Amino acid sequence: MTILQALDRYYDRMAARGEAESPGYSREKISFALVLSADGEPIDRIDFRQVNGKRLVPALKEVPAAVRRTMAISPNLFWDKTAYALGRTGAEDARTLQEHNAFRTLHLEVLAGANDAGLAALRRFLERWMPERFDAPPFIPEMLDTNVVFRLDGDAGFIHEREAARRIVEARSAGDAEQAMCLITGAVAPVRRLHPSIRGVEGAQSSGASLVSFNLEAFKSYGKEQGDNAPTSEAAAFRYGAALNRMLDRGSRDRIQRTVGDTTVVFWADASGVGETAANAAEDVFATIFDPPSTKPASDSDAQEAVKLRDRLEDFAKGRPVKHIDPRLEPGTRFYVLGLAPNAARLSVRFWLEDRFEHVAHRLGLHARDLAIEPQPGGWVRPPSVQRLLVKTTALQEKFDNIPPQLGGEVTRAVLTGLPYPRTLLSAAIMRLRAGDDPRSGWRAAAIKACINRALRFRFGEGARPDGSRTLERSNEEEIPVALEPQSKNAAYQLGRLFAVLEAAQYAALGRVNAPIGDRYSAAASATPARVFGPLLRGLKHHVSDAKKRGKGGWIEPKVGEIMLMLPPDLPRTLHLEDQGRFAVGYYHERATRPATSNDTETEGKNNDE
Repeated sequence: MTILQALDRYYDRMAARGEAESPGYSREKISFALVLSADGEPIDRIDFRQVNGKRLVPALKEVPAAVRRTMAISPNLFWDKTAYALGRTGAEDARTLQEHNAFRTLHLEVLAGANDAGLAALRRFLERWMPERFDAPPFIPEMLDTNVVFRLDGDAGFIHEREAARRIVEARSAGDAEQAMCLITGAVAPVRRLHPSIRGVEGAQSSGASLVSFNLEAFKSYGKEQGDNAPTSEAAAFRYGAALNRMLDRGSRDRIQRTVGDTTVVFWADASGVGETAANAAEDVFATIFDPPSTKPASDSDAQEAVKLRDRLEDFAKGRPVKHIDPRLEPGTRFYVLGLAPNAARLSVRFWLEDRFEHVAHRLGLHARDLAIEPQPGGWVRPPSVQRLLVKTTALQEKFDNIPPQLGGEVTRAVLTGLPYPRTLLSAAIMRLRAGDDPRSGWRAAAIKACINRALRFRFGEGARPDGSRTLERSNEEEIPVALEPQSKNAAYQLGRLFAVLEAAQYAALGRVNAPIGDRYSAAASATPARVFGPLLRGLKHHVSDAKKRGKGGWIEPKVGEIMLMLPPDLPRTLHLEDQGRFAVGYYHERATRPATSNDTETEGKNNDE
């Protein structure tokens, strides 16, 4: 099923819940309603604006669908900004008069001969209205350049909601468009010339951007222009646009509220064959797992929920039946995830996933298992969201705005499909370490471990197996362990451990110094160990001697001897990217798991991540 077909189908669920507008309508930001008497006199105003922080913001109201404007003058039906509806704006110019004349001409045409009381009142208003009257009550300066609707005095609803107005909207929506077979529904119907504008994608134009559009000569295939290149019926185009726009609303239950890099993510389930309860359960479970709270548990109940979430992910990773994990879930529920990113006046599809929910949940469980590392990093109270993982491992100063733009979409695609993580995640995490970020933070070690281990499994055909097997009989490379592995045969991992011990030896001997070896040599040691470790090992004897004089460091020489037994006689001259990652994980394991009783480092036995 294509993206547009899935969205068209989901519209029915949203409409049944009252979450999607009717055909021919859209939700727009409306600030005021102008109350008209039966004779068309403006007698009052209604202010819909609401306080949001320190600002007054308009309310979202369902109105006849907004027109697509570029430079052309094109009025909306039964509502518009004051330049069109009233001929007044904060920056008067000749265009304002033209806009109001267009609004007036349109409505006098469609309302000619109307017998409905509300429509007749609007017609009389426009016949008599002079823009100069805006300077008197009930008008106020705050109305300028806002969107306004109209209401008949004594009515609870608006003029555009009256049955006679709805018939006009329906008739105009049908139009006289050329008919063709709709690529979404397969039915022959009037074709939409311009696809709907999509709003709510972070970083895109606030007025909306197109998911489907054709505006260059190169797109005139066989003489077809604009929407004729991808014929979509008026009804289907409205339905997919309405469904997607509502999912992209702030606070929508079908949207991940924080972007993943530059990507805005929406998701939904198909209730066909499984029922509304199972579909809602799939959406709730996905939202909880994919975007869990990032704060520490505030109470014992929160901590218990975090444990339940970890247990649920482990069950999913093992491939247990979803019905046993959550009785509300049903096997076979179709699930969809769409990632959109801004691209000038268009939208880019970063990823599109259609699959059974149990498969999606299984891959989320494998993602959590791949990230698992011991000891758990500070602040890692539950398996982290993709956003939080990226900001802690790849972003300068750990700011969400500094996540590499396309990396969010690439990592999310890997998580949802179970494919290897992008190599750019591994290189970005190591680059942050080389730039001076604290290697004692287990977040980067966890991301590095996940990248390397998953790539190994796919390289040797092991893949994302439901039983979670990690055996690599055909590989000379070993997977990075979850916890400290003193018997690892990988030289890079053992060199990372050794560097952590040498760093501890310096601190045991000298205490806090201005330029510790961790700051001076970490990047070079992980890239060219043969050149760096020789001088460091020669200085070890002096550090051990000084440490013993202070009554410390008795554990250092035995530990160094243990590690040296696992290293080859000749240390590697260089380490490639994956082995630099193994070095970082070995350093973290050794540093973070050293017994606190050794008391020879600044942060013994704990993680200083947060």
